[in-house]
This record gives sequence, structure tokens and C-alpha cells, in this order.
Amino acid sequence: MNSSDTALPVQQPRTVEHLIVGHPTSDGAGVKLTRVLTQNLQRRLDPYLMLDAFGSDNPDDYIAGFPDHPHRGFETITYMIAGRMLHRDSAGHEGLLENGGVQWMTAGRGVIHSEIPQQERGVMEGFQLWLNLPGKDKMSAPWYRDFGAAELPRFTLDNGVVVTVIAGQSHGVTGAVTREATAPTYLDVHLPAGARFEQTLPAAHNAFVYVYRGEARLGDTAVPVQRMAILRNEGDGVVIEAQADTRLLLIAGQPLNEPIAQYGPFVMNTQQEIYQAVNDFRAGRLA
Repeated sequence: MNSSDTALPVQQPRTVEHLIVGHPTSDGAGVKLTRVLTQNLQRRLDPYLMLDAFGSDNPDDYIAGFPDHPHRGFETITYMIAGRMLHRDSAGHEGLLENGGVQWMTAGRGVIHSEIPQQERGVMEGFQLWLNLPGKDKMSAPWYRDFGAAELPRFTLDNGVVVTVIAGQSHGVTGAVTREATAPTYLDVHLPAGARFEQTLPAAHNAFVYVYRGEARLGDTAVPVQRMAILRNEGDGVVIEAQADTRLLLIAGQPLNEPIAQYGPFVMNTQQEIYQAVNDFRAGRLA
């Protein structure tokens, strides 16, 4: 859809607190990726727990995928820029994630799932974001939804900026998913060179930008490609300007301000709940 820039202008833009360089690592059966939001940033970027960026045209970097593994206590949001990944889980869900699609999974009280590439060559690129659940929802029933690229709300501003609204709201467009407790905003923003994009955000919401193509400017700070900019909790929104043709993720959310206890794929509020999750997994009670 086309959209005139009728949103309220941002009066006091947020500024950049820190620029973060991701850490190269591997996960699953050896999939090479960059961990952008690491465990030491979980309190600062509450309710988000992790952001992984993956991208390669070398099948050896991704072909083995992510065989069966458990989760409990949070949500995973996988956004596929390019490539094909098959999801299967112990709750009986199955879906093929393709170019431009999103897979949103609520692990809740527990699920075992696999994510296996359905290609032997070509580029595989995308992101996986972990969104925490409030304590009252951590033992909820698992939930899963696949969104094809055509199902995701998208709009184009008069200046050529194209925005995909995965979660939250932007310029009057409501995203594919909303959550009351964490109020996530998840936008994929494509800016032509020289373009500007404004997004209002509550000052209390933690927010960051990840540039995956080109270079962005937020106030006096240039944000190069493959950098995450953590935004200060101030003002009424964010103003982004593109130095070149630029693609980036803008992610924000309402902090839960609850204790975070994590052991690998389990994220709860207490160590006792972690022990219970591990015991339940070992006893086959997550299936």
C-alpha cells in the first residue's frame, strides 16, 4: 500500500547510546551466524533476549540447519530475507519459511522444534529475534504462525521509503502480530539514498536499530552496515536518515522489568524454574 507521511512528526529524536559489533559464532549443527544482541545486553534491551543475523552463499555455512532442540519461556521471531527453511515442532506445527516471510513461535511451557534449510545452494539470509514472555505467560500453550511475504503489512511513503510492519504500528499501519505485555515494534525499513524516516516511540520502550545494508545516520551518529545502535530512552521517537540505499531493522518494546534466568534455550524468572525446565526436557515432558 502507498502512504503519505501523515504520522505525527518526531519532536525530540532519540540519540545513539552505543554502537554494538556482533560476535561471530555458530549454533544448531554448525550454522555460522553473528550474535548481535548478546546475553549481557538482555537487561538493557528488555524484553529482547537475543538477535542473530545469518547470511551466506556458502552452503557449508548453513546446510546442516538447526536439528531438534527445545525452548521454554519466550518467543522466537525468524525473518527470512532470502532462502527457504522448513519448521517442524512437537506441537504438530509445520511450515516452510521463504523469501520475505516471518515465522513467529511462542514456546510457552515448552516445545521441541527443528529448522532445516530446504536448499543446497544460493544465499540464505535472515534474522532470529528472541522476545521474552512475562512470568504469567511462560507456561502458556505453545503457539505458531507462518506469514508469507505477501501477508505482512507493508507501506511506501511519498519519499520512497518502504516499511514492512512485522509487529507494532507505523504510520497508521498495524503489524502482523501484537503483544500486550511487551508491545513489540519490529520494522524492516528500506530507505533510498538521501531519504528520511520517522517513527514515534514511547520513551520508556527500549529500542535499537540494526543496519544490514548501506549506512544510516541517527542525529550526529553514523551507523555503518552490520552495526546495532542502542537508542537512549529519551524523546518521543527516532529519526533515521540514509547515507546510501539502506536497509535496517528498527526494534523496540516495553520492558518487563522481571528477573531473567537463562540456561541455553530456557528463559524463566528463577533458577528453580530453570531446573524444572531441564528436568522436564530430560524426562520427555516438553514434547
